[in-house]
Order: sequence, then C-alpha cells, then structure tokens
Amino acid sequence: MAPEIRRITDDDDVEAITRLVRAAYAPHLAEGLRFWGTRQTVEETIRRLASGTTFVAVELKRYIGVIIVRPPHSASRVELYRDPTVWSIGQFCVAPQYKGMGLGRKLHDVALAYANDRGARFMALDTAEPAKKLIELYQRWGYAVAGAHDWRPHTNYVSVLMKRPIGACVDRAAYGP
Repeated sequence: MAPEIRRITDDDDVEAITRLVRAAYAPHLAEGLRFWGTRQTVEETIRRLASGTTFVAVELKRYIGVIIVRPPHSASRVELYRDPTVWSIGQFCVAPQYKGMGLGRKLHDVALAYANDRGARFMALDTAEPAKKLIELYQRWGYAVAGAHDWRPHTNYVSVLMKRPIGACVDRAAYGP
C-alpha cells in the first residue's frame, strides 16, 4: 500500500510526529550536528507545526514523513524568508527506514504545488553547512545556495540558505483539496 500524503488534522498524534522527527534527525546528531529536530519537545513540535501548513505521510496508521510549508514571514531574522515571493519549507523529514525510496521527493513536490497555487515564485530552505549530502540532494532538486544564517545557540553550526524557482511543472493536484 502506498503511503498517504495529506494535510495534518487536529486528530493527528503530535507525540508520534515528534518521535518521527527525532528519529529522522538522529543520524545528524550522530555526526555531531545539533539540528533543532534532534531534541525538540512535543510543545515545540506543536509550535513548529502551527508555523505553516503541514503535510504528513502516513502508512498503516504510522507517521513516516512530515513537511511544513511556510508563506513569507515579514518578521523573520532571515531576509530571504521575508521576501514576498519566497515560501519556505521546514521540519522536513522522512522515517529512517523510508529514506531513499522517493517519499521525501513526493513530500517536497506536495509543498511546491501548495506554494505555487498560492502565488509563490520561489521555495527556500536552510540546512547545516556541514550536511554535504543534504546540500547535494537539494541541489539535484534545483536549489542553489542563496546565503547563510547562524541560528546558534539553537544549533551548533552555520546554516546554508537555499532557494529554487517554482515552475509551472509542479503537479497542481499533488496535495489534494
């Protein structure tokens, strides 16, 4: 059975989503990178999920992926995230046993389509500068480095800001109603 990707609802289990996030980010912690997701609490997950529109991937009633799509944020400390043409993604992760199967790309496509339908021209994200494999993945997906930001003390690294155009090629029906 293929995983279902849908918008989060009030009935979703935020504790289970927090466990997913922590498990998905655990390999980064093992490499010494202190992503926020490696230690976030349920309360922080609730706050982060409320920062945009959240999509979850679910298979057999188990959460296996999550992505938050955020509109421009005029009060952001990051200039790129204040740009009215730029939306961003965050809290993007896939359960370890599902990595490399295309689920992350499907979640990402849903985010692109959702933002595109709301007038976004670009999608942005940030990730740890030392996370070379993630940066390479995002580059294959059409992102280019657009700057840097230092989130310390919340992290222990400088983040790379990345941005890509959102084209007409996105699947407008990817995220459903």
